[in-house]
Amino acid sequence: MATDTVAPDIKNEESPRGFGFVLTAYLIWGVLPLYMKALAHIPATEVIAHRILWSVPVAGAVLLALGRTGDVKAALTNPRTLAMASLTAVLITINWGTYVWAIGAGHSLDAALGYFVNPLFSIALGALLLKERLAPAQIVAIGLAAAAVVILTVQAGTLPWVALSLTFSWGFYAFFRKTLPVGPNQGFFIEVLLLCIPALLYIVYLEARGEGHLYRTGVSDMALLLGCGFVTALPLMIFANGAKLLKLSTIGIMQYIVPTMVFLIAVFLFKEPFGTTQLIAFSLIWAGLALYSWSMLRQSRGR
Repeated sequence: MATDTVAPDIKNEESPRGFGFVLTAYLIWGVLPLYMKALAHIPATEVIAHRILWSVPVAGAVLLALGRTGDVKAALTNPRTLAMASLTAVLITINWGTYVWAIGAGHSLDAALGYFVNPLFSIALGALLLKERLAPAQIVAIGLAAAAVVILTVQAGTLPWVALSLTFSWGFYAFFRKTLPVGPNQGFFIEVLLLCIPALLYIVYLEARGEGHLYRTGVSDMALLLGCGFVTALPLMIFANGAKLLKLSTIGIMQYIVPTMVFLIAVFLFKEPFGTTQLIAFSLIWAGLALYSWSMLRQSRGR
């Protein structure tokens, strides 16, 4: 799953059209585990390579339709922008790779946990790196999330690295993405454009060795791999355009749609084990998110 940062010229207003766009994007991301589960027999690295490669024409077509290719040309000639885009491209690749592997390997619950924790990690990151002041409720919420991680670590004997990897990679991606001086659609296109050459070389390498799944394993695999571009690029761009038409507080509440859907799919469709320890940990996270949401809405009303 991947959402994008909001462009700096966003107006703090509500729009039914914006709500429809954002809801559509979140619903697509919510059912994405079903798509990725169908690709579980293909190595995650190969799936990521196809996600990157086939996102380029999709994202490029959207930019052409919007008439925003000039922004991309300007960004590609700016060394600082390219350096920052390279960093965000690496972070989003780590996020995608972890997510695809987790779904295929039966760790969808860990993926849901990672995206539930992410909002709380983001506000902690803002406090540490941007010196943003935290409300008491937000401090308690972060503490509850940390307690959940400790409980899962003690129970499993190891850190919940899937959830933490998703949380850290997306949290830092969103943080650095804010400094990229281009819009969300253009930024995404630049990221996949920078990644497409190594992705293409890797795909060619696999096909040449007879290990790839684009041609040799049938039409079904080919269709799924080609479709990776659409399920990657389209919801992200739909979200980016809808987010400009909604209040940030509304987006903040709606972001729980995705991990909730992933959680329900993991438990009821994928039948992943969900015992007492997981129930306690997720309950702490949900309590923390409730506090965070209450604090955010209170601040929004105050403004």
